[in-house]
Amino acid sequence: MSEVYAVRRTRLRDHCNASGSTAALVSRPANVRYLSGAARGNAVLLLGRTEDVLVCAEPPDDRIPHNRPDEALRLHVMTGIGGDPAVEAAALALAQGVDVLAVEEHHLTVTRHRAIRETAPRLRLTGVGGAVEQLRVVKDEEEISCLRIGAEIADQALGELLESILVGRTERHLALELERRLVDHGADGPAFPTSVATGPNAGRPGHRPTDRRVEEGDFLSVCLGATYRGYRCEIGRTFVIGTAPADWQIELYDLVFSAQRAGRESLVPGAACRDVDRAARQVLDSAGYAEALPVLTGHGVGLEIDEDPQLTPAAMGKLDACVPVTVEPGVHLPGRGGVRIDDTLVVRPEADGGPELLTITTKELLAL
Repeated sequence: MSEVYAVRRTRLRDHCNASGSTAALVSRPANVRYLSGAARGNAVLLLGRTEDVLVCAEPPDDRIPHNRPDEALRLHVMTGIGGDPAVEAAALALAQGVDVLAVEEHHLTVTRHRAIRETAPRLRLTGVGGAVEQLRVVKDEEEISCLRIGAEIADQALGELLESILVGRTERHLALELERRLVDHGADGPAFPTSVATGPNAGRPGHRPTDRRVEEGDFLSVCLGATYRGYRCEIGRTFVIGTAPADWQIELYDLVFSAQRAGRESLVPGAACRDVDRAARQVLDSAGYAEALPVLTGHGVGLEIDEDPQLTPAAMGKLDACVPVTVEPGVHLPGRGGVRIDDTLVVRPEADGGPELLTITTKELLAL
């Protein structure tokens, strides 16, 4: 991986040099992880003039192999308590003869920005923008492999839950069990707080589990994700509790399924992000559910669960190959229930078989 990290840092350095910066300070944790391999939340990375330095308040945890920083980096562990690695990195940049330092203004707080200026007043600070986030959009095959394994873990945890008795159990209990199963099967942990919504709660987008118990006839909507080696995937499914779904439940489910399929089939390299959103959204819109639709129908995933690209009506840009995204249209009817179907896929060209589906739990409307 050392060579991979070095290539990533070179690409960022080229971007900074083109904009007139001789060095860069990377402070957003996911970006530090992407460029250095270090997962400590307090670490920052200095792309310096003479050498690159990982600055942290405490040593990285070497007990977890995939959390170890790139050995090509110089590790600078601060002495004392209460210091700020970003401020320390700015001082190191100054010592290297750096005169212009690009910083992640969208992440650096006003307090840290002021402290850097006080410590290194001769440094001219500029913004690096979202350069690292843009580098992260297209994944290499090792990153995709981590997402694939995470998806397998999430599928396995969900499949085991569906084989158990559900009636009478609370949303909160089911969510906790799913998260435990993720860890049991090798995940670092959940990719985000697991959502379990039953009955009328399924009609609330972004619902957090409560003590409501599963009842016969309920829609059961589940959204969970696994983190594996830092990479996060997502899956969402909706089921019916009981022997036979009601007609309105079948109709609503089939509609959302059609919308999700339209979105998935639109995932081709070169497709406009807004067109993918439109493909899914217009199926639901034409059926009269415009007011019940979410603000987006998908988003990128990776070291964070919500990355670029965003699949929204106003989204700019086009999809590239090897970009993992979710496709997750849903209809939520307050007080009644709702359906959400959510998959993680990787954009692939038609010659390679089209979009690669990572989450493979059945999308058939099961009666549990």
